Amino acid sequence: MQIGAEIPIKAYDIDSMGIVSNIVYIRWFEDLRHLFLDRYYPYEKMMGEGISPMLMKTEAEYKQPLAIGDKPEGRLWVRNMGRFKWEMGFEIYSGEVVHCAGVQKGCFFDLKGKKIAPCPDSLIGEYEAARAVGEDALGGQK
Repeated sequence: MQIGAEIPIKAYDIDSMGIVSNIVYIRWFEDLRHLFLDRYYPYEKMMGEGISPMLMKTEAEYKQPLAIGDKPEGRLWVRNMGRFKWEMGFEIYSGEVVHCAGVQKGCFFDLKGKKIAPCPDSLIGEYEAARAVGEDALGGQK
C-alpha cells in the first residue's frame, strides 16, 4: 500500500536562505498521509465509524536541500499495519536524490469512547493483501 504525488514548492515554503524550510517536509508528510487516507479509508467513512487517525510520532531525516525551482515528488508506504498501531514511511525526492526521509507512527482513536480503537479491518486487509502479492517494506515490488 503506497501513494505518490508531485509536490509543488510555494514561495512560503522557503526560508531566508532560499531553501525549503525543514518544517515544510513534515507538512508534506501530512499531505501524503491525507492522500493515502482519501484513497484507502476516506474521512467520511472514518467519521461514520466514529474513529479518527491519531499521530503519535514523526521522525524526519533531512538529507539534501530543495530550492524553489526544484520539482520534488513524495511517496508514502505502509511499513506496518497492526491491530492497534500503524507505521508509514515517507520520502521526498527528485530523480534519484532523496531530500528527506521519514516515519510516522500512529493509531486510530474512538471519538465517542475517548480511547485507542483497533485499526479498521478494511485497512488491515488491504495491507495484508499487498504484502501477499509481493510489496516489500519500502512499497516497491520484490
